[in-house]
Amino acid sequence: MEQTRLEDLVFKPSEEFVAQANIKKEMYDEANSDYIAWWAKQAAELVTFFKPYKQVLDDSNPPFYRWFTGGTFNVSYNCLDRHYNSDKRNKAALCYESEVGKKVIMTYRELYVEVNKFASALKKLGVKKGDRVNMYMPMIPEQAVAMLACARIGAIHSIVFGGFSADSLADRINDATAKWLITADGNWRKGAAFNLKANADAALEKTTTVEKVIVVKNTGQDGINMVEGRDVWYHDIMAGADKYCPCEEMEADAPLFLLYTSGSTGKPKGIQHSTAGYLTYTCSTLKYVFDLKETDVFWCTADIGWITGHSYVIYAPLALGMTTFMYDGTIDYPDKDRMWDMAERWGVTVFYTAPTAIRTYMKWGSSYPDKHDLSQLRILGTVGEPINPEAWMWYYKTIGKERCQIMDTWWQTETGGFMCTPTPVVPLKPGTATIPFPGVFVDVIDDNRQPTNRGYLVVKKPWPGMLMTIYGDNDRYKATYWGKFGDIYLAGDSAIKDEMGYIWVIGRIDDVLNVSGHRLGTAEIESALVECQEVAEAAVIGKKHDVKGEAPVAFVILKDGYSGSPELIDKLKKHVGVKIGPIARPDSILFTGALPKTRSGKIMRRLLKDIAEGRAIGDVTTLADPGAMQDIAGKYGKDED
Repeated sequence: MEQTRLEDLVFKPSEEFVAQANIKKEMYDEANSDYIAWWAKQAAELVTFFKPYKQVLDDSNPPFYRWFTGGTFNVSYNCLDRHYNSDKRNKAALCYESEVGKKVIMTYRELYVEVNKFASALKKLGVKKGDRVNMYMPMIPEQAVAMLACARIGAIHSIVFGGFSADSLADRINDATAKWLITADGNWRKGAAFNLKANADAALEKTTTVEKVIVVKNTGQDGINMVEGRDVWYHDIMAGADKYCPCEEMEADAPLFLLYTSGSTGKPKGIQHSTAGYLTYTCSTLKYVFDLKETDVFWCTADIGWITGHSYVIYAPLALGMTTFMYDGTIDYPDKDRMWDMAERWGVTVFYTAPTAIRTYMKWGSSYPDKHDLSQLRILGTVGEPINPEAWMWYYKTIGKERCQIMDTWWQTETGGFMCTPTPVVPLKPGTATIPFPGVFVDVIDDNRQPTNRGYLVVKKPWPGMLMTIYGDNDRYKATYWGKFGDIYLAGDSAIKDEMGYIWVIGRIDDVLNVSGHRLGTAEIESALVECQEVAEAAVIGKKHDVKGEAPVAFVILKDGYSGSPELIDKLKKHVGVKIGPIARPDSILFTGALPKTRSGKIMRRLLKDIAEGRAIGDVTTLADPGAMQDIAGKYGKDED
């Protein structure tokens, strides 16, 4: 008898779980029959405007769609003031633990005061409505305070993940022409203090716009360089700050933040998100997908430097008046049960993490979570990349004990929030994000715009959480997302739709890698490799990886006079790690005499991927040198590091 495949299993939610859910089955029909009315209803129930909007969706200038136009709004007000003035005033808003054991609990009242003080301090430093403020920080409470303070005064924040290199930070500062940078002295990794400020200083040597640097004393380590006239300590400017700073009334479609994501060219894209539409969308998706209740403790493990951290660590949980938990540190310090230990101690009820982490926990074994009482968990989630069915089942059985629904979410930096995702009323299948969220029109189509079982993953109608543009480059925005189908948003992913109508994301259609849930442009890694004096040319692809999802693999042509060696491989890997960040470091490097190129000079990375993943080489008749593939295939596995 043929064994049932994991991906064919269907797990139906219990009647009790469905009955208590925030979402009801009929909401899908309601939202999809009149999605404009649905989103108007969500805005009325979930957020507060200063001045009512005049139009739910302004689609007069596609693809520059604008939501809730004519109204005025402030995200900080929605996250803080309305709770400060309610019975949630003394409820825990933000709970935090550091790797070395520091713990912080901030009520809505306390967070409100801190944000007001920092907003006042920023204004005294000259920060104004519309200014760009860069942040390069660890996962600490001051990061949340800084975000909400910028939103309060109408400044546009641009957060750079603390694991990125000085060069990556400099690129993003320069693109945003930011005048202010908020950073920290350092952060903790496996019990040791890392000097983050030194990275920030190195970045500022390659920028000309930054006038002030605000530094949070996080580790208290010695040797922190403070530049006179430019650098100020966070605690110093907070000491004399006013305790109240009024909210700026922002246009509902005004920019809230920029967040840079990799593209298929070397230059990262500055994704620009709005205020009212973005917050309405993130609140709605979080409320209904994770079924949040008043007593929940929600832990999204993402770093705030990524869109998941923006949307579901800070903005949506706080706007909904929830308790959100933050951890700054590695998942295996001092031991491999660190996450489960914290989940137990803090009473986490809803847990949202990445498939990369789940695969790592799975590799370590069930003995670590089994040490802890996780019976308070009621919903689990995954984010960042498709989860393989084996990891899904381990998560479901070992962590959820076959009683917790798993919300496997597909979305992007560009979408602002979940697009395809189960809710408590949707049956689950291991490895798929199931169906579109109510009021969202995701589909799989072919080149002729026709529905298909395997093709392009697209969004057919605008949605409130969508990006507004690419900062400073409207043409790139139109070309990247709307260039192929015109009025249909191209997500850049390939997907399959199964017999139940469930969507399975199977990979990128462009040259972007998804490493541990982080999108990295192949061009960025290739550019870093070619900077080395020994390298003439490089091509980078992603190879399937049991833990990371994808791992970068580099095929490198050396300049004449240089030969490959283990020492050179190590040098090149280190350079990429320094240039971009450790997550971009290639897992393996292969030296080759040629790369597979079309006659027009385009590198056929698809063929390199076939070799790296052990598949038969496809059609090579279009290559300028068909023999190049045979040479590379012959070497791969022998010379691979």
